[in-house]
Amino acid sequence: MNKLTMINPSFLRGLKLISVVLIFATTTYCQHKEIYEVEAYKINQDWGYCILKNNKIIIKQSTIPTYTNLVRFKSQKDALKVGELVVDRIKNNLSPTITKKDLILLKIENR
Repeated sequence: MNKLTMINPSFLRGLKLISVVLIFATTTYCQHKEIYEVEAYKINQDWGYCILKNNKIIIKQSTIPTYTNLVRFKSQKDALKVGELVVDRIKNNLSPTITKKDLILLKIENR
């Protein structure tokens, strides 16, 4: 009699059940992972940004936040910097609100 046939059948069933549960849990966890992306888009001569969560647009920002008049981002780089700050805050469960201080610290142009 070899060693495998000596193993208790209920132990093998339990081992199979644990394997199935682990595979299911891993698959489920991976499917619910939130993926954020920032994309800049052109508006005439200026820029805006979109934030996507799992390939779905959740924020579309065509103007620089905090300004009362409609001032757009003057460069793709500026739009992406602000969008990335918003994503960072969302990922850390913070308010995504942008302040004038944030814009100064990021050196965002507002010509």
